[in-house]
Order: sequence, then C-alpha cells, then structure tokens
Amino acid sequence: MPDVAPHPASPYAAPPALRIGHVHLKVADLDRALRFWRDAIGLQEQQRRVGPDGRGAVFLSAGGYHHHVALNTWESAGGPAPAPGTTGLYHVALLYPDRAALAAALRRVLEAGVELEGASDHGVSEAIYLRDPDGNGVELYHDRPEAEWPRDAAGGLAMGTRRLDLHALLAGSG
Repeated sequence: MPDVAPHPASPYAAPPALRIGHVHLKVADLDRALRFWRDAIGLQEQQRRVGPDGRGAVFLSAGGYHHHVALNTWESAGGPAPAPGTTGLYHVALLYPDRAALAAALRRVLEAGVELEGASDHGVSEAIYLRDPDGNGVELYHDRPEAEWPRDAAGGLAMGTRRLDLHALLAGSG
C-alpha cells in the first residue's frame, strides 16, 4: 500500500457532524463471535447472510439500526487472531449514553465470564477494556458532560489515565 503524502496546509476539515457509522470485523467463527457481540455485549442481530460453505456475515446493532458491528468470515474463517506487535485494529469503542448504562454493560460482560483487560478514568470518560474471541480490542465507555472535562491552564483538554473503581461503578457511586 502506498504512503500518502501529507497535504501542506490543507483547508479541508471533516464536518463536525461526522460520526463513525459502523465497524466491520473479520472473525474466525461467526457463532463464537456472536456469543460475545450478541450474548455478552447485547447487540441485536439484524441480518445474517451465510453461504453453503459457512462463510458469511452477521450484522448487529443497538436500537434497530441497520448495523453498528458487522462480523464476517469471507477471508478469515478458521483463521488465527492477529499476532501481537502487528498493525491492525487497536479497539472498537462502544459509547454508552450514561454511567448507569455502562455499569449495566459491565455487569453483563462479567456475568458472561468475559475477562477484563483494564478499566480507566480518562477525565473526559470512564472506560472498560476487553477483547472479543478473535483478539479485537473492545472499549465500553461513557462520556462525562463536556462541562466536566478536565482542562489545562490554556483551556485545552487535560485527559489522563487513572484507575477506574469498578466496585463504585457497579454500586452506582463514585
């Protein structure tokens, strides 16, 4: 793949209303991936297209949207997870509407036996980190109201990483 040269002083800026629409993940086994994304995370299956060879895709979402996460085995059926130290997806982040919804998501993944990799308070957000069965990083988080975001002396964001108290999150305090 060719390098892309930086554009000097490009006047273009993406529109402020731009949002990430969905993520499409290559997985080794659709049923195994569904046990994580549908059963543990709680996304609802919107459509499934699987051919006679077992290769296909499943589209999942929250709230009936066409898809937030798609899973496919078109090129990856039975394949291994990416090796550590290689390029690729760091994580997909699922934004919950508030702290209570994040706590409910945490409770659900713990009850499903999903191992957590970490939990951080970034000042602007609280986040829980885990991996799906194919090794893809997953962040479950909620944003604090913008008025509460930490700022430096110049008014810029002052995000950080502190330990998130999961017991306080689950108890609804903190």
